[in-house]
Amino acid sequence: MDVHMVFCSCPDPETAARLATAVVEERLAACASVLPGMHSVYRWQGAVERADEVLLLAKAPADRLPLLVERLQALHPYELPEVIAVQAAAGLPGYLGWVVEATRD
Repeated sequence: MDVHMVFCSCPDPETAARLATAVVEERLAACASVLPGMHSVYRWQGAVERADEVLLLAKAPADRLPLLVERLQALHPYELPEVIAVQAAAGLPGYLGWVVEATRD
């Protein structure tokens, strides 16, 4: 099964929780985990920036990725949010099947 993990940095726990709830309720992701305590260092508009952020980690099948990415971008407060999908090379077959099933109507 073609399952992806989608990473999305958020400015705070409330934003991450709101995005997680939306994408799971809309069946774009089977599960979304909110991981606090992330400190990011990045270059933005010519300057090195630092920010405390929260990582949203959503699990979704490949066929939901375009809509999931689109929805995260629409709901996100950042001008250019980090949304990166990584394909799961392997996993527990039952879990991977559940990810696919949980995103179906």
